[in-house]
Amino acid sequence: MNRTIHPEALPAKSREVRIPCGDVWLDGDLTVPDGAQGIVLFAHGSGSSRRSSRNRFVAEQMNGVGLGTLLFDLLTPGEAEAEAYTGELRFNIPFLAGRLRDATRWVRKDPDASLEDLRIGYFGSSTGAAAALASATDDPAIGAVVSRGGRTDLAGTEVEKVRAATLLIVGGLDYPVIRWNQETYDRLSCEKRISIVEGASHLFEEPGTLEKVAELAASWFNHHLNPS
Repeated sequence: MNRTIHPEALPAKSREVRIPCGDVWLDGDLTVPDGAQGIVLFAHGSGSSRRSSRNRFVAEQMNGVGLGTLLFDLLTPGEAEAEAYTGELRFNIPFLAGRLRDATRWVRKDPDASLEDLRIGYFGSSTGAAAALASATDDPAIGAVVSRGGRTDLAGTEVEKVRAATLLIVGGLDYPVIRWNQETYDRLSCEKRISIVEGASHLFEEPGTLEKVAELAASWFNHHLNPS
């Protein structure tokens, strides 16, 4: 039976980490509850970072059902500063997916993290959702993917290769993204679901809407990453 645990009921260890990606290092925040069986890596959207209050809220709910979380910056501080002016990287999905793959390798191999046996999932927001889907295509060990307001259209035909169980969450007022996610849903050949959060815009700022996202995501990952 999957566990249902109050977010404050599970002891968790949190620490800052540095993740090697080619010739750069990315900063991250790692939280692993005692007895965790799975870990969710967060891929934030353009203009955001690991300090996103929305993603942190969702991560806390995942910690509460016994899942580890890794929130990390897809860009270095220098890259993020340049990106604010150039916009060259925010829609470069192969580049962002490469960073997510590097973080996945770190989770599996870092001798100080002791994470190598955890099942892995991806939570992507906006352009980060496209990176999450693209990263899941060539790694059969990725157990689940959740997209929040994702620009899944940017993943293109790569979504047809995804085998991880995929949940697409979209705000009911986010009309262009609904259409793009429906097209992605139709192309997915894995276990899949699309959930429309009524009354929610792209950022899920309306009362109760982000809580619904957290509930849906935590339940999906709990089912697919935590053993029965």
